[in-house]
Amino acid sequence: MARMPGVTWRPVPNCTRGGQESVRGVVLHIMQGTLDGSDSWFRNPKAQASAHFGVGKDGRILQWVDTADRAWAQAAGNRTWLSIEHEGHAGEELTEKQLAATARIVAWMHAEHGVPLRLADSPDGRGIGWHGMGGSAWGGHTGCPGTPIKNQRSAIIKAAGGASSAGKPLYEPFPGASFFKAGRRSPIIAAMHKRLVAEGCNKYASQANADVWGSGDERSYAAWQRKLGYAGADADGIPGPSSWVKLRVPNV
Repeated sequence: MARMPGVTWRPVPNCTRGGQESVRGVVLHIMQGTLDGSDSWFRNPKAQASAHFGVGKDGRILQWVDTADRAWAQAAGNRTWLSIEHEGHAGEELTEKQLAATARIVAWMHAEHGVPLRLADSPDGRGIGWHGMGGSAWGGHTGCPGTPIKNQRSAIIKAAGGASSAGKPLYEPFPGASFFKAGRRSPIIAAMHKRLVAEGCNKYASQANADVWGSGDERSYAAWQRKLGYAGADADGIPGPSSWVKLRVPNV
């Protein structure tokens, strides 16, 4: 997976190398302390704790764990969710600089890992979640990160460039590679069709049945993948999360 460019890389030993099985979204946490204090604590093997990112009140961003690796932030949620810790205490709001920095991380996660720019309020969801939503299976930290930060998630999503004024995501989340099967009919496919044509990747023999996945879609999407610089098996015409995010298919 990846390290985020332009942030301070501060690797810690408390993590499971290569242990991130998938990415459903990102979980917001509160440190109940300072950024530097958390940085020190995550270096202590006795802590048995870490997070992928930390954000200071001044907007400083530390990355402690590569997103290929599993941070130890939310117990049973570690395998499938990334994590961001925030300097401060439960009951406080994020500062303006913290919110902007968090939105920057979320936007990067959206582009890099296909994290949907929408709210998540259960472990079965996908998007921007919070520690307490996992209940006892996630450590029982029901007050983390606190109601004020939970309520700021819509502002984070908007600042990350992924929500309309009504709070609906602007772009369609990646539906999974298995969605794109011959004969599948969906308005998502029609919206994708229009975007591929707009990007100059029109390999369609006909504009009929634009909402049905077929060989023209595969040829056109392969052209889009090649336009992005992909080759070989990475340009097979089957959408993947990274190329899909970059296509910016409107939410339908």
